[in-house]
Amino acid sequence: MASVVEYKGLKAGYHCGYCDSEEGKVSCGMWAHSMTVQDYQDLIDRGWRRSGKYVYKPVMNQTCCPQYTIRCRPLQFQPSKSHKKVLKKMLKFLAKGEISKGNCEDEPMEPTMEDTVAGDFALINKLDIQCDLKTLSDDLKESFEGEEKKKGKSPKKEEPKELIQSQHIEEKLGSGEPSHPLKVHTAPKPGKGADLSKPPCRKAKEIRKERKRLKLMQQKPAGELEGFQAQGEPPSLFPPKANKSNQPKSLEDLIFESLPENASHKLEVRLVPVSFEDPEFKSSFSQSFSLYVKYQMAIHQDPPDECGKTEFTRFLCSSPLEAENPPHGPDCGYGSFHQQYWLDGRIIAVGVIDILPYCVSSVYLYYDPDYSFLSLGVYSALREISFTRQLHQKTSQLSYYYMGFYIHSCPKMKYKGQYRPSDLLCPETYVWVPIEQCLSSLENSKYCRFNQDPEAVDEGRSKEPDRLQVFHKKAIMPYGVYKKQQKDPSEEAAVLQYAGLVGQACSERMLLLRN
Repeated sequence: MASVVEYKGLKAGYHCGYCDSEEGKVSCGMWAHSMTVQDYQDLIDRGWRRSGKYVYKPVMNQTCCPQYTIRCRPLQFQPSKSHKKVLKKMLKFLAKGEISKGNCEDEPMEPTMEDTVAGDFALINKLDIQCDLKTLSDDLKESFEGEEKKKGKSPKKEEPKELIQSQHIEEKLGSGEPSHPLKVHTAPKPGKGADLSKPPCRKAKEIRKERKRLKLMQQKPAGELEGFQAQGEPPSLFPPKANKSNQPKSLEDLIFESLPENASHKLEVRLVPVSFEDPEFKSSFSQSFSLYVKYQMAIHQDPPDECGKTEFTRFLCSSPLEAENPPHGPDCGYGSFHQQYWLDGRIIAVGVIDILPYCVSSVYLYYDPDYSFLSLGVYSALREISFTRQLHQKTSQLSYYYMGFYIHSCPKMKYKGQYRPSDLLCPETYVWVPIEQCLSSLENSKYCRFNQDPEAVDEGRSKEPDRLQVFHKKAIMPYGVYKKQQKDPSEEAAVLQYAGLVGQACSERMLLLRN
């Protein structure tokens, strides 16, 4: 099984929903007829991202709002105070039916935008994107053109105060989920955004406790600490009796805390493969689709004709990824899935995810606006981080959670940097760099090379384009053979551009369709 792709080339000078520039966006794209999970993993590690079957890559040093691929490291992830509040709010609601006050404001709009496929469907990139869903044209020969949903649909008059007051908004990648500023970092000075490069501020009480713990440690014989270290825990900073209650709760403790027998509500999360051959996906399709329509109309002000069944299917049910179930992979296998959140027997949210060899990649989230008070964007991101940790237990190399794109120049997109620890992808050498090391550079310039080694180059770059695989007239051949039959000089430029963007390994594995 090989990936089959059709390169559509560079698209420049179209509308950007992040900064509202009329012609600032620049990206390259390709149509994926089919794709292996390994090829897609390698592509997202080179800055690509999919929306339906369209796979695109921003031209970072030219586009108005550079979009840096961001990944969280779930194995080291610690929920912040604000994350814990969201989890506790859910537990209170499930246990007693309590609804927290002050969280039912109108949703802030997420930026409208994205690469649209002419005559097909608009690309909506998960976390960050909202765009026009166009009806399918009979003719797919037209080139891909940029077409955006008009910004005018976002009601600017009634934006909640939170959006104006706080530059750091917690929300699910692109879900437009409102929340309160994360209290992970030093409190911002009046009129300024929080400085993400500084360590979190600590209360005097915590510092006093820390001193007391260190003093106790110095007084105790070394042997008394061994038990804690053997379990991978830091040395106990309190006397053994008090230790248990002072251990911070893990993410799983907070998510799966036991509920009373007479709990007011029951929440169940089901993982369903995105396939009309799957009975569970098929039986829940109409309910899932109705929820999508409700979400798009309420949160994005989409007219009904822009969120029909065809658009929904192309955007969130069509995936180029071929499902794989190797013996050492996760029990659910690799591919595209819907993670459905069932509350008391009906779906209230759906997280669209891809499970790849090294990561869970978040694609989109839609939810019932009537449950906005539960901060479902944040809640589902935390559940997806926990899910990644769970998959890692069987498949050790699967240890990252990809959150899509981080856009430092857009305040609304900075919330992704609050899921720590996380890394950004260097747009020139494709190595991962901890976000803390990138922030000061991003303050000075929208576009940055994060790799500090001036000698470093892209190790996966295309070195032998003639080895690139071409699929032409039902035959597979190396590009070196194919180009001898061609007389169009412009074609070589497009093929070399494609090879440079996908890298040598993918260019040799994937089949580039040429008509």
